[in-house]
Amino acid sequence: MNLRFDEKVAIVTGGATGIGAATAATLCELGATVAIFDRNVEGGQSHVASLIASGGKASFHVCDVASESNMKQAVEAVVQQHGRLDVLVSNAGIQTYGDAAQTSSELWDKTFAVHVKGCFYATHYSIPHMIEFGGGAIVIVSSVLSSTAVTNSAAYVAAKHAQVGLARSIALDFAKKNIRANAICPGSIDTPMLRWSADQTGAPEKMLATLGRMHAVGRIGRAEEVAKAIAFLASDWASFITGTTLVVDGGLILPTGGMGFQESGIGTEKA
Repeated sequence: MNLRFDEKVAIVTGGATGIGAATAATLCELGATVAIFDRNVEGGQSHVASLIASGGKASFHVCDVASESNMKQAVEAVVQQHGRLDVLVSNAGIQTYGDAAQTSSELWDKTFAVHVKGCFYATHYSIPHMIEFGGGAIVIVSSVLSSTAVTNSAAYVAAKHAQVGLARSIALDFAKKNIRANAICPGSIDTPMLRWSADQTGAPEKMLATLGRMHAVGRIGRAEEVAKAIAFLASDWASFITGTTLVVDGGLILPTGGMGFQESGIGTEKA
């Protein structure tokens, strides 16, 4: 068993930027042929060109993950072009805000369409091909908010909880078909989506610094750090791991009461 993906084909949804782009690059470096799905045509094509220029094997497929027809066509195109399908990284996501009273049904549906339906469509159309080629590995990129919550994010938090449930169901239903499914749960990661969220506060640098202090390691994470964890879960090194969650959060959810409470010295010998 090894961490290489030679002769394997992987799909990465939302692969044009952020965690998805870092995952595509990591899998390419480890020998995989990577198919990037994204609505961002310019970003996706540019990233694929960069991967190929660096010696990787990659292709770009325009795909709105919330569209069933888009997903079906894109998955079929990958199998036709590359001959097989072994790994699916369902990563595409959007950030939305609002509590349960404020969130419109339209925003709720949009959030679930990308995060939950998008994962469902990706797995629904990928699993039959994985079975055809002897099995595979699915990694759903969820969040620490799949087991916790923050204010003003009802739809996002609920969708992240649902993603973990989907991963567990797939793991149980398809274990006998040699398909593993796991969810990875990042903390705050330096991506365009996080920086967009920080910009909404009007004081982005202050917000990013605050987020860094919330993590036990004292900083936010890097996309490539999550990508390496995803690659591990998708690899043969994780052959006996399925139906679980891997938290990659720099200790964000570790301290009782949060880092502010921990650093106050209350209840410790510092008090």
